[in-house]
Amino acid sequence: MSYGAGMKEADPNVCGVCGGDGRIENAWGQVARCPSCGGSGKRAEDTGFRDVTKTKESHHKNTHRIGAPAPKQTWPSTAVGAQLANDIKSSSLAPETKERLTREIIEHESTHGQCTKTFIKKVRKQIGPLAKS
Repeated sequence: MSYGAGMKEADPNVCGVCGGDGRIENAWGQVARCPSCGGSGKRAEDTGFRDVTKTKESHHKNTHRIGAPAPKQTWPSTAVGAQLANDIKSSSLAPETKERLTREIIEHESTHGQCTKTFIKKVRKQIGPLAKS
């Protein structure tokens, strides 16, 4: 190969990061051992480790979507949420409103873990006064 004036053929065994010096220097003059070659100045050996992310067929399958979809939750899971849902069920609200409020309770429980005091007050305000038993 023919190179320009002053250039020589690059050694394939020389570290590409430090240029064979074994150390690197930053803008403030601090010198450190080359992280690539470990200070040897020679190209790091291939250890055989490769990135094997998503190389197996099983990694490409959407396992959470196999089969029928999970059944949709239809009733609150906490005792407080169930009591609120029962109050909604026994109220004089329209069926669509009852369904919407019950769905709100289920969604609130899924995000917060339980019905918060503020949420309970909000729902009770929408239900209105409860009939005395």
